[in-house]
Amino acid sequence: MRSGLVDGRLVTGLALCGFMLVVAGCQSGDKAGVPGAGGQQAEKILASELLAYCPKVTLREGTASFSSYAKGGQDDPAKLAYQASISDVTRACTRADGKMTINVAVAGRVVPGPAGASGAVRMPIRIAVTRGEELLYSQLHDHQVALDGSGAATQFVFNDPNVTIPIPEDQTLQVFAGYDEGPPKKKPAADAEF
Repeated sequence: MRSGLVDGRLVTGLALCGFMLVVAGCQSGDKAGVPGAGGQQAEKILASELLAYCPKVTLREGTASFSSYAKGGQDDPAKLAYQASISDVTRACTRADGKMTINVAVAGRVVPGPAGASGAVRMPIRIAVTRGEELLYSQLHDHQVALDGSGAATQFVFNDPNVTIPIPEDQTLQVFAGYDEGPPKKKPAADAEF
């Protein structure tokens, strides 16, 4: 009797496993649960594109942080409005019609200071591409981040998807990202006051 019970369970178990395999096989062609599928043609990526050269992004020394102060409070910690920092950079490259387009992304956070307030803050982020001493691309962006006034740090992501240059013949390109406050403001001459 015991042997019949074991054989019955074995047959039931095998039948259940077989049923699950059949159901799984039927669902393997169902693309409804696959992102980018479900009747839409997914963009094809060629192996040559995956293996192709895409220059990495580097933060130039001294450009990973940016501080803004209340008027007249330059370098006074009590008058710090906010401090922003870049924590990560990345890129993606595509090629078409003899051009390489690099989508450069920058992630970071903004921390309000003692003189900070809610509202939008502006950060000057520059993206540049060089080959040796030759400047191939340079764009200064005025990126805005909204602070909620709670005093908590706010994360941000910025990207420049339009970095377009001729497809390089070698692998000597450098892509830079970072804050760029521009040249120091000129102080007005004393005799220029009215």
